[in-house]
Amino acid sequence: MKVLMKGNEAFAEAAVRAGCRYFFGYPITPQSEVPHYLAQRLPEVGGVFLQAESEVAAINMVYGAAAAGARVMTSSSGPGISLMQEGISYLAGAELPAVIVNIMRGGPGLGNIAPTQADYFQAVKGGGHGDYRVIVLAPANVAEIFTLMEKAFDLADKYRMPVMVLGDGILGQVMEPVELPPLKEINPPPKPWAATGKIERDDKTRRIINSLYIVPEENEKHLEQQFAKYRQIEESEPLHENFLVEDAQIILVSFGTMARIAKSVVLKVRERGIKAGLIRPITLWPFPRKAFTAANIPVAKKILTVEMSGGQMVEDVRLAVNGRIDVEFFGRTGGMVPESKEVLEKVLALAREVE
Repeated sequence: MKVLMKGNEAFAEAAVRAGCRYFFGYPITPQSEVPHYLAQRLPEVGGVFLQAESEVAAINMVYGAAAAGARVMTSSSGPGISLMQEGISYLAGAELPAVIVNIMRGGPGLGNIAPTQADYFQAVKGGGHGDYRVIVLAPANVAEIFTLMEKAFDLADKYRMPVMVLGDGILGQVMEPVELPPLKEINPPPKPWAATGKIERDDKTRRIINSLYIVPEENEKHLEQQFAKYRQIEESEPLHENFLVEDAQIILVSFGTMARIAKSVVLKVRERGIKAGLIRPITLWPFPRKAFTAANIPVAKKILTVEMSGGQMVEDVRLAVNGRIDVEFFGRTGGMVPESKEVLEKVLALAREVE
């Protein structure tokens, strides 16, 4: 069934179709349609919606539901995600699966409600305290929201960790036609670790959810197990899209909404005979480093990272390239979106350099 759906509504409906039955959150622009939609939708499928008194309360409710083995999510934006950082660190420390949707808005501080991508560092570097990671996914259109939200819940359960899905004010508010996938029965994997209040195992051992390891050696052992899991994720889970990169001398790199603008620029400069292409990271962590190998972009001479920020993902691009190709940056911040004509002019200038 094809419907016209707003991005925020798609995040919500996709979560329901992925088996999420618990949502705890607090309204904040530009993501308020997510809880508004779920307030009606979740009771229809036997789920629970609860508007918490704050983002701090919401993330700790998520912790409780995740500890009991539920598929659970929250959503917020900007300052609200910042308030959740302690709880996200606790989720990571206790190895609890949960999905957090961040519809990014202008900052820092109260900033504004315009679209931005300036929460990249906060998401991919771990915005709370301690040595931990969260998987970060970045859809570029409403249809992809459905694919990546299901993947988010699956990855959260598979690796027992939080997964963050990054959108922005444009993706959250835009309306696009989407083919709704048929409803299907979701059977999440067994969670023998969950604190359900029922002793089901023969040995009658207690199920304790915990992130407190007072003895440093014990905490280090716990973290080393986490790091082994993170290495496995870095090897197995990176995702990216290649667009006309095989013969491209200039490679644009963008994610989310910005990648759509960058793709249009690639097509425009190709009409002028300039060989440009686009790499769109879909997983922001793990970052798709192999997309920047010589095997994937064999004739690239320049890389231009374009972001709706002052320059954040560009650092991961430079690390991936490791000095092999010159990496430049263009972006606008504070809620301003780079226009296609601005990016076009930058690409034309790079093309003159590589002639």
